[in-house]
Amino acid sequence: MFLGHYAVGLAAKRATPALSLGLLFGAAQLADLLWPNLLLAGVEKLEIVPGATAVNPLRFVSYPWSHSLVALGAWGVLLATLAVLLRRGRGRDAAIVVGVVVSHWVLDVVSHLPDMPLTITGETRLGLGLWRSLPWTLAVELLLLGAGAAVYLRSTRARDRVGSIGLGALLALLVAIYAGSLFGPLPPSPEAVAWSTLLIEVGMAL
Repeated sequence: MFLGHYAVGLAAKRATPALSLGLLFGAAQLADLLWPNLLLAGVEKLEIVPGATAVNPLRFVSYPWSHSLVALGAWGVLLATLAVLLRRGRGRDAAIVVGVVVSHWVLDVVSHLPDMPLTITGETRLGLGLWRSLPWTLAVELLLLGAGAAVYLRSTRARDRVGSIGLGALLALLVAIYAGSLFGPLPPSPEAVAWSTLLIEVGMAL
């Protein structure tokens, strides 16, 4: 899942207007901000397997510290605590941040093959395998992005024409990045995947 995660960040803005969209994007993609660093450090493992799914050639061998349900719950609490302390938010804001972080696991379970861990050390792996179908994956991703944008537009109002154009440009950029990942060349190595993911996610969170 890619666009769907950003859709959650867009929709969450309605529930917590005090928090910035960048922070909510970072929360929605916290797993994918952590994962490249852990992959480069050798803590987690990825393999490039052409044809692994209809959507991408990635085989996620091990990533419990960044993508397990238990780990994301803990990371979510940490991020929520920092967000509330630094921005003087409320407990409700903290709960929403935790929910946005954990939503990453839920959406990835829908899209991944059975490789999503529940705990850091356990053997249980879940995945409904949406990635087995490229048309269905595209439909779900675009539908979620559209729904998230609609909720966001209902909760905010652009201050000027630049703000109005900015949202459209943001959505177009997300779709362009996603299309590039789907139809671009085969990644040369797991490390290349890690660096490209990190650059994209950091850039979007900022």
